[in-house]
Amino acid sequence: MKYNCILLVLLSLLTWNTNAQQVLPMRERARVIDEILEERFEFLLPQLMDSNGIDMWLLISREYNEDPVVKTMLPANWLNARRRTILVFYRDRKNNTIEKLAIARYNVGKAIISAWDKEKEPDQMKRLIEVIREFNPEKIGLNYSKDFNIGDGIVKTDYDLLMSYLPSKYQKRIVSAEKLSTAWIETRTPREMEIYQQLVAITHQIIEDAFSEKVITPGVTSITDVEWFFRQRANDLGLKTWFHPTVDIQRSSSQLVSHIESFSNRPDDLLIREGDLLHCDFGITYLRLNTDCQEMAYVRSSDETQIPQYLIEAFQTGNKVQDVLIANMKKGKTGNEILKASLDQAKAAGLRPSIYTHPLGSYGHSSGTTIGMWDSQGGVEKADGYYPLNYNTVYAIELNNTIFIDQWETDVRIMLEEAGFFGEDGFRYVGGRQKEMFIIPRLSSHLGN
Repeated sequence: MKYNCILLVLLSLLTWNTNAQQVLPMRERARVIDEILEERFEFLLPQLMDSNGIDMWLLISREYNEDPVVKTMLPANWLNARRRTILVFYRDRKNNTIEKLAIARYNVGKAIISAWDKEKEPDQMKRLIEVIREFNPEKIGLNYSKDFNIGDGIVKTDYDLLMSYLPSKYQKRIVSAEKLSTAWIETRTPREMEIYQQLVAITHQIIEDAFSEKVITPGVTSITDVEWFFRQRANDLGLKTWFHPTVDIQRSSSQLVSHIESFSNRPDDLLIREGDLLHCDFGITYLRLNTDCQEMAYVRSSDETQIPQYLIEAFQTGNKVQDVLIANMKKGKTGNEILKASLDQAKAAGLRPSIYTHPLGSYGHSSGTTIGMWDSQGGVEKADGYYPLNYNTVYAIELNNTIFIDQWETDVRIMLEEAGFFGEDGFRYVGGRQKEMFIIPRLSSHLGN
């Protein structure tokens, strides 16, 4: 059986209708990444430093132990920091300038210039203190935070080393840069959003191929086969997945399992059968952005020519929960406020929703406000649940609705996730959303009964 599945995948790779031509070769990717990074440093970073009241942002990392924010600032040909890499950003609001310096042996790309000559000053930290004295900042932001993991990048060793050199005058000016680091990670530029549409299109195409007869033969293909197809297909296109994809099954002969079992505790080699309702969770990383997508499919029997109407209507309840959620996404509202309003409204409409939407962008589970978690439907008690929704941010609109299916005599969970952009003009899906389930195998228009 395993050999049949392998052969099926190998044969199907020859016949894809893909977006492979959209994926840039590595050298061109590097060019695009560096161009976007320079734009972010030049135009976005000064705005963010001003709005967060920090005139010097100090980031310290060592090779293979990088601050998560530093990793998003390295040029494309730097796969890691080098030795101890220290980045200094100084914002002179009065003169509308921003200095971008590296207290390191090398320039960090074209945008961040080395400000350390080891032959003149052998001690790297002494040189850093010279730079701080030269600029004399009012507030020095360091990436430490008890609540925001991506904003907690400075390790204790580097912190202690800095404090052992830093005069007390400047120690008193140290503040947490958690809001600045969150803003840097969550905020998207117009060019990034143009690229994001391509990422979502590629993700959707891979799911469409996976949820088709090119990959799935009922009674032969297992959910594990499809999961590894996702990984392999991304790899063949020169892409990465930022988490291992999952595929799960709901069927009329089985009771609905718990949420955690659907995602982590299901049998590995469960065979896909006719009449199954399939769900996947899949996301890619490309050009330093991430997607996160969940879509659904129905495996028809040989005598079916369409998806049963009761499943079509069930699927539509998931779209309704999406509509309720995005209608409540307002600038300045916290994730917990949006969650409560959305759940109350959806339940009043007779739905049985669960919402667990998260920021998406530089990381898959990125920085920004969290709108529920699957096990925190009463609100997220961590600080990100109280963080406000901001413009120019991307969210994985992740949720589900549970509905009882009379014909199956059990509950069914409609699970959906799509990338959505929130800007000054409101909300929009980055690359559309699934409005109809895939049917497997596809129906051929030239064939009839």
